Amino acid sequence: MRILKYLILLVLLSFVTLSIFVATQKGEFNIERSKVINSSKSSVYNYVNDLKNWEDFGSWMEEDTLIKIVYAPTTIGPGASYSWEGNEGSGKMKTLFVKENDSIAQKMSFNDTSSSVSWSFKDTVGGTKVTWKTTGEMSFFFKIYAALNGGPDKIIGQMYEKSLNNLDKALDYEINTYTVKEYGLVKRPNIYYIGQTFTSEIEKVYKNAKIATPNINGFCQENNISITGKPFIIYHTYDLIKQITKITICIPIKTEIFISPGSDLNSGKLEATEAVKTVLTGDYSHMQKAIDKGIAFLNKNQIKADPTISHIEWFTLDRNEVKNPSKWVTEIYIPLTPKIIAPKVTITPTVTPTPETVEVKEEETPIATPISIKVHPLKSIKPVIKKIEPKKMPVIEKREEPSEF
Repeated sequence: MRILKYLILLVLLSFVTLSIFVATQKGEFNIERSKVINSSKSSVYNYVNDLKNWEDFGSWMEEDTLIKIVYAPTTIGPGASYSWEGNEGSGKMKTLFVKENDSIAQKMSFNDTSSSVSWSFKDTVGGTKVTWKTTGEMSFFFKIYAALNGGPDKIIGQMYEKSLNNLDKALDYEINTYTVKEYGLVKRPNIYYIGQTFTSEIEKVYKNAKIATPNINGFCQENNISITGKPFIIYHTYDLIKQITKITICIPIKTEIFISPGSDLNSGKLEATEAVKTVLTGDYSHMQKAIDKGIAFLNKNQIKADPTISHIEWFTLDRNEVKNPSKWVTEIYIPLTPKIIAPKVTITPTVTPTPETVEVKEEETPIATPISIKVHPLKSIKPVIKKIEPKKMPVIEKREEPSEF
């Protein structure tokens, strides 16, 4: 009995000693890990910026296969967040600030520990240098856990190292796995749309599309306008030297409408025409390859493209439906020069009541509006012949001249 008391006392003393040791330990932590990712800076940034992709590279997902994740309505950019519950506890991650293709700032809470998380993306030899950093204050229980498992740098540092390795593998597959297929000449029907037109840097087109598309969808819902398909982008100009393009981000609608002047949005119609079609299955970073394949088809077959439109990108399957970039499907159309239709002329003869005169009027019809021609038969007109009486000539008397003989 006395031995049992000593054992209990020893356990209590050990616990008190451990508690004092933990309480006196420094609570702040600052952990940082870096890795060169074999992908472009924009590709890495866009992938990390979408919290849905964290399932593919987060090492904690591998260690806890029963973890439950709940995503907020927004998972990209400022305000994006998700929460989780797993074997080790529950937590939440929220994006506070982003700088395009440069950095991301976030806030994370796990059990009773809060920390600031940051990402930076720098171009370097071999790809993109990604630096993942976290700073915060450990809770009492996290201090105990860290003390028993080698400290916060070992715990969090190993998790970051594994996750960055997974990120490199995931991006290598998702970004670099793609196909481009050529479909040749196709006929595209008339399409009515609501859109927003502006000039953009080429590399920021898809970022702008993510902002504009929900606004256009909201406008359609508020005004009970029927949407008939997936979003698309009309590239009016496409300057690869200056890296500038004039675009209209569009939503197809059922019928033509008119929007009052002064609105940010506009309505329009894509006329039916022939076009060269290619299809990209994969990340948008390969879009130029699909465009080039369409241009090569034009050159090979000596076909002229429409000078008023560079090309059209139609998002058949995009990031809103599937998170894996390798599965995104985009149709690219390069419209051909519209065929010129000869003008049709209608000649309508009109016969006036007066039989001596017949007036013929010629009407010109605009080139773009074909009309039917009705030919009215001419009425037969009998000429009126006036009988002219011959005039009587005057009688000239003949006089004889006197003879000299």
